[in-house]
Amino acid sequence: MTNESFSFPMPSYGVRNLGNLEATASTARVLNLVSVARDWSDTPEYSDQPFFRSRILNTALFVKHRLRRDEAYVLTCENKITTKVILPLHREQLELGGQSIMLDHPGWRETLAEVCGDGADLRHDVKTLRIMNKLPSFDPFLLREHLSRHKVEVAACYFAISTADVERMRAFVGAEVAELITLAFGDVGATDLEQTARLVSALLSTRIDSKLEPLRLTFGMSPSAFSEGVFSWKGFLYYKWSMADLRPRIRDTLVELDKLKLHRPCTPDAMIYVNEARARIRRTIGRAYSGVNRAMEVYDDAFRDLTVNGNPKAFREFLISAPDMFIALGETMGALSHIASFWRFRFREGAKIEASGDEAYEILRDFEVGLGERVTPPEGRFAA
Repeated sequence: MTNESFSFPMPSYGVRNLGNLEATASTARVLNLVSVARDWSDTPEYSDQPFFRSRILNTALFVKHRLRRDEAYVLTCENKITTKVILPLHREQLELGGQSIMLDHPGWRETLAEVCGDGADLRHDVKTLRIMNKLPSFDPFLLREHLSRHKVEVAACYFAISTADVERMRAFVGAEVAELITLAFGDVGATDLEQTARLVSALLSTRIDSKLEPLRLTFGMSPSAFSEGVFSWKGFLYYKWSMADLRPRIRDTLVELDKLKLHRPCTPDAMIYVNEARARIRRTIGRAYSGVNRAMEVYDDAFRDLTVNGNPKAFREFLISAPDMFIALGETMGALSHIASFWRFRFREGAKIEASGDEAYEILRDFEVGLGERVTPPEGRFAA
């Protein structure tokens, strides 16, 4: 366990300390149970179905962390991405830093038991941590569905979109739902932009309040079914927004990947692997796009039937079945996001795109494993 004031490498190269993490971090990268405790700890659902049974873990932060070279030889995770558990020194003053435990590090379970207190029964929490650690991101829709499939039931209040992502999503969501808002509430979008903004905020909020009651009546759903339906709807809005954000970044990555040069001297095996991996990654990303597009077409068709034909049945049925699609969507989006983010982290915009044979192998193998490819290490040497 380490005691440190945290900063994290980000794709933008900015240094973000722990105190700024809540305001700037993406939903997919950080699970912030400190903010969940602050907003929900006085509600029955927070305590009835907690994320973790340990109070210490249930008020911690969890960060998806890509191993640095000096860490990779110690930790044993195939895709080089692990989970860092951050225990703030003071939950109201995050800028003071905290202590961390890295999953996959030798002895992490013993360290966890020591931190959480003598005699603590951590079997449930360790199971939950292992499930989380296998995922490519903490996207709340993927995370909730994955936990549910492993019989870990957690209250809905723990699965919020981060403050930073909500702010970035507002304009996108407003444009997406403008027609539906007009259908349910009348022509408020044209006459009252402030009212429209409040409705978008209500839709993106973790809490379901009375502002959405006209939508519930439009869908003809019970309050509990509507609550689950709104969560599913937010999931697809989140994935559509994420994909719109990812496409240009992935496009730039693929263009630069074709320009990747290996430091000389390098072996023929390195050149062969890099050329073959480039082609495989491009094909696999193409298949990933096709899968995401098919899922989005199902959503768009159901939404169009609602807004154009005034038929809520198809969209209501879509919302009920949507969580079944979150596993594939979330894993795909997590892999694509990792590729775009790490590439820009490693190769700054405008910098030379070159690496040693060994490093190129590590980067491209990481991408292929994340995309679900089975990669057999080449027999030859990469370093000359």
